[in-house]
Amino acid sequence: MKVVIVGCTHAGIAAIQQVLNYYPEAEITVYERHDNISYLSCATYLHIEGTVNNLSDAFYAEPAKFVEQGVDMKLNHDVIRIDGRARTILVQDLMTKEMAEQSFDKLIMATGSITAIPSITGIENPNVMLCKTYDQAHDLCAVNDDRNRIAIIGGGYVGVELVEGYVNSGHEVILIQRHDHLLNNYVEPRLSADVEAVLRSKGVQVFTDTNITSFEDADDGQLRIKTDHDDYEVDMAVICAGIIPQTDLLAGQVEMMANGAIITDDYMQTSNPDIFAAGDAAVIHYNPTHSTGYAPLASHAIRQGALAGINVFDKRGRSIGTQATTGMLIFGYTVACTGLTVAAANSAAFDVGSVVYEGSYRPGFMPEAHPITIELVYDRNNRKVLGAQIMSQHEVSQSANTMSVFIQHGGTIDELAMIDMLFSPNFNQPFDYLNQVGQLAVEQEHGYLRT
Repeated sequence: MKVVIVGCTHAGIAAIQQVLNYYPEAEITVYERHDNISYLSCATYLHIEGTVNNLSDAFYAEPAKFVEQGVDMKLNHDVIRIDGRARTILVQDLMTKEMAEQSFDKLIMATGSITAIPSITGIENPNVMLCKTYDQAHDLCAVNDDRNRIAIIGGGYVGVELVEGYVNSGHEVILIQRHDHLLNNYVEPRLSADVEAVLRSKGVQVFTDTNITSFEDADDGQLRIKTDHDDYEVDMAVICAGIIPQTDLLAGQVEMMANGAIITDDYMQTSNPDIFAAGDAAVIHYNPTHSTGYAPLASHAIRQGALAGINVFDKRGRSIGTQATTGMLIFGYTVACTGLTVAAANSAAFDVGSVVYEGSYRPGFMPEAHPITIELVYDRNNRKVLGAQIMSQHEVSQSANTMSVFIQHGGTIDELAMIDMLFSPNFNQPFDYLNQVGQLAVEQEHGYLRT
């Protein structure tokens, strides 16, 4: 039984581990165009600010360990063509330039994604850089010391985290966001304004609702960024404007979304039963709307890759879907989210209700009883919770995970208001803050639902 895995980042690594576990007799060949695997790209900003000493510290798997287990690891190999019907691939050794064809019984597509490069005049300027892969991060960090004024293009998670990295390393930073608020795919404008206020308090210039029209060379080797509002001169710009699936090898061979994300069933199987897909190359099954979507997260990639490996020869376990739960730490504030925003819920035609809880996370007589803000999104028809966003200097990421489980199991605002949670003044109020935001929603709906 020949299993070919194309791509070896998070999804590919998880797939290898499970194929080894469940199908030890399988012949596994892995093709990766880079000379490394398993780079955690979130470490880029941590290295810039000095938290992580070396970029190489962010590798969590070694090819040699898989080789010891019998895996044929083909690094520096680029897959040129996949023929799903004939079950063959054409591969080039990037070191020798030799081409070879190999057959497979099953193939796992784990090719990930690439940075979405906007169509902006001058974007090929050498002072405009990317930051997704290890090689890109290495090049980016290699020029930090002699670049003082940095522009971050894109106000999603990656962009905002990079802002912190550069501020903490003594750089002057401007952040340019096309949308009218930061983190627009994750939080409501209210929480976005709080995040923006934190950035501004650190000296960051934030420009939202701003479109870049061109990049140009300026005096003294600087880069001029022209926008529809003003021009800005910087030493370097970093593109963080989103990512797109890297699935062109299977174009026309398996069903895909309009953006190229490969459509899979709950077992990660594509429309070709011999091909599986996982990670940034594949769709997600999104529980709040009971639909497929695209949310390229490392947390999705490892689960989907594991499922692809588990199911590659025998359907053993199915996906339970996702709430696309995310979190970040920005200048000491945790911002954590799960499920739908109000805008996304409206787009999905829900009868949307939302409430905001603001209060201290634990009693005021306790030291550092930090304020906490929670925005809860729910369906007014059936009262089920659809999403939640939380921000505090207190570490609230696990509360977002709690809300993810709650949404997964169809919990209502009435249940959230009274669900059993521990109490200690060390940790929370007599009613936990999650209880309290549920109670606000119940009050907004004129009391508890009679059952």
